[in-house]
Amino acid sequence: MRAVLGIDAAWTVREPSGVALIVDSGSGWQIVEVAASYAAFARREKDADPIVRHRGSLPDAPSLLAAAHEKLGEPVGLVAIDMPLSLTPIIGRRASDNMISSEYGARHASTHTPSVTRPGSLSDELRIGFEVAGYPLAVSQPSGRALLEVYPHPALIELASADRRLPYKHSKSRKYWSDESPAARRDNLFETWRRIVTLLDAQIQGVRDALSLPFSDARGHELKAFEDALDAVVCGWVGARVMDGRARAYGDQESAIWVPVPSSG
Repeated sequence: MRAVLGIDAAWTVREPSGVALIVDSGSGWQIVEVAASYAAFARREKDADPIVRHRGSLPDAPSLLAAAHEKLGEPVGLVAIDMPLSLTPIIGRRASDNMISSEYGARHASTHTPSVTRPGSLSDELRIGFEVAGYPLAVSQPSGRALLEVYPHPALIELASADRRLPYKHSKSRKYWSDESPAARRDNLFETWRRIVTLLDAQIQGVRDALSLPFSDARGHELKAFEDALDAVVCGWVGARVMDGRARAYGDQESAIWVPVPSSG
């Protein structure tokens, strides 16, 4: 059995982080569980309603790995995280950031610029926590358990064979569709989410059932919870592609951002 833990890690402890667990037992990848926060994932019982108001918390590598182990019956092989990670202190843009921006910038998927304060020590503590637990940061194809840095925007471009970054962030819907009414913007956002879920469901069995779209009148925090859970599944999918040898590392010996290669590549 192969398993990946995908984490859409917030850059501050105030915001929640999505978590997804996927597994391949020999008949293809399938989803085990997805949650919109560390706390929700760590609970023994499965959340009846994943789209609730979630709170941020400090990421705890041993607790997350233990929760995943309990759900699977054995350890995960890879942990794929959407957060800047490096073997040296992050003080600004890294080679990995520049390489992604060079490759995907024209398609509006450049990386955000990390700094000493964001994500700052949160990144170091997360990396060290997983390293101590036996998951060192991988900057080249891993041969065993490893921690990966991933970035959903270029991953989704490859998943959808898109010409540019997909407009799926709730907080940016006004920017995406500035001339549309609020109702139309929400319809457009939901249609993009529906498309992503459909594409992921073709790669990972059970995604469509695990990621039911919010109701049309859902509140902001419900939309954010769905988005965090969706990003976590994307992170897990990238980890699966790395395991399958279908991803490329953009970076150097200090940091690397993993992106799936095109299906035809």
